[in-house]
Amino acid sequence: MTEQASRSAPLAAALLGAADLLAAVLSGRTLDAALAETALTKTPLTGPLRAAVMDLAYSTLRSFGREDFFLAQLMNKPVADVQIRCLLLITLNRLEARPEHAYAIVDQAVTVASRLAAGNFKGLVNGVLRNFLRRQDELLARAKENPVAHHQHPAWWITRLKKDHPHHWQAILAANNTHPPMTLRVNQRRITSADFSAQLTAAGLTTHAVGDAAWQLDKPVPIEQIPGFHEGLCSVQDAGAQRAALLLDVHPGQRVLDACAAPGGKAAHLLELADLQLLALDADAARAARITENLVRLGLLSDNVRVCTGDARTPTIWWNGQPFDRILADVPCSASGVVRRHPDAKWLRRVSDIEGFAVTQVRILDALWHTLASGGKMLYATCSLFAAENEEQVAAFIGRHADAQRLAIDGAPSVQLLPHADHDGFFYALLQKN
Repeated sequence: MTEQASRSAPLAAALLGAADLLAAVLSGRTLDAALAETALTKTPLTGPLRAAVMDLAYSTLRSFGREDFFLAQLMNKPVADVQIRCLLLITLNRLEARPEHAYAIVDQAVTVASRLAAGNFKGLVNGVLRNFLRRQDELLARAKENPVAHHQHPAWWITRLKKDHPHHWQAILAANNTHPPMTLRVNQRRITSADFSAQLTAAGLTTHAVGDAAWQLDKPVPIEQIPGFHEGLCSVQDAGAQRAALLLDVHPGQRVLDACAAPGGKAAHLLELADLQLLALDADAARAARITENLVRLGLLSDNVRVCTGDARTPTIWWNGQPFDRILADVPCSASGVVRRHPDAKWLRRVSDIEGFAVTQVRILDALWHTLASGGKMLYATCSLFAAENEEQVAAFIGRHADAQRLAIDGAPSVQLLPHADHDGFFYALLQKN
């Protein structure tokens, strides 16, 4: 974002900032990477402007299939300038969300266009947006007949969900397009769940319980407004993700491995449940540093806790040969169960990515199994909804390892949580070494 834009009307600056982010995503970068790049190379987004830019970017990525469909109907050929295309997509999303402000939105979008690409697209932007307003009812009807526009997901994604979840695929797609809940996990080493709830109420935050130590905020807020967050009284963690540590069934003194542990939410939860000899592992050094930061904030770092940078597929590099009693294998995956938090993933993922993740998951599982003690338990976890990464992966693992057996979870061989008002989508399977 240019300095000139940051001094202009707030909406114009927000439209331009969001268009920059969307252009970065369409070029193949994740939204997180695009934000980091903006902070390093351009005027940093702060305060209300950052909030406005993020709102526009996230909303447009959630409904990208819809806005892209509209744009294709409104233009005879694709616009050559990527930034102008992104400006149009962002503005179409805004017009749908705030129809009562249509005149001001179009005016601000034209203002931004006049500063981009030598101002050559000012008339085009004005014409496309006003044409959309005239034809909106017609375009909305057409969008209902187009699966990508209607469900706001890529065609291959819709097809795979139909196959894997024939009775729930439409509800999953609808849930993926909503805003995610914000849930807090109470650090019961520091405060009781009841006392923390009282602090939330005193701070004017309304919540409801979604677990023994989990409180979901009725309305998400910045972490600065959460009482005791910086003092380590709580963590932000989805209620579905909080099931992992509970399912692993840890006991004091056990040797526990959290593989692929960054940013450390599940490792911290395990340490909140019991005094453990824990190794938190991650292949990325920068992400591993975040594990340490979170454990320090929560007061959980000790001589019995080690954070290590290493690849879960190659234990010989980081394992000392002492078997683990418990292993949390929270493996890399498509993240198809958490796309409402990462809407860019819907449009960045490809079918081939699922196959690639499955290969990585096989290598991690087979490598970690050799480090598990006899009688020990390993929890296989993903934030995916695709069977190729979940049930099919576990079934194949059982077939390769005669000494592996499933342990029931809630009376079932495994658990597939679907995106819901109270939690994201996760898969869990608990394995024991005979």
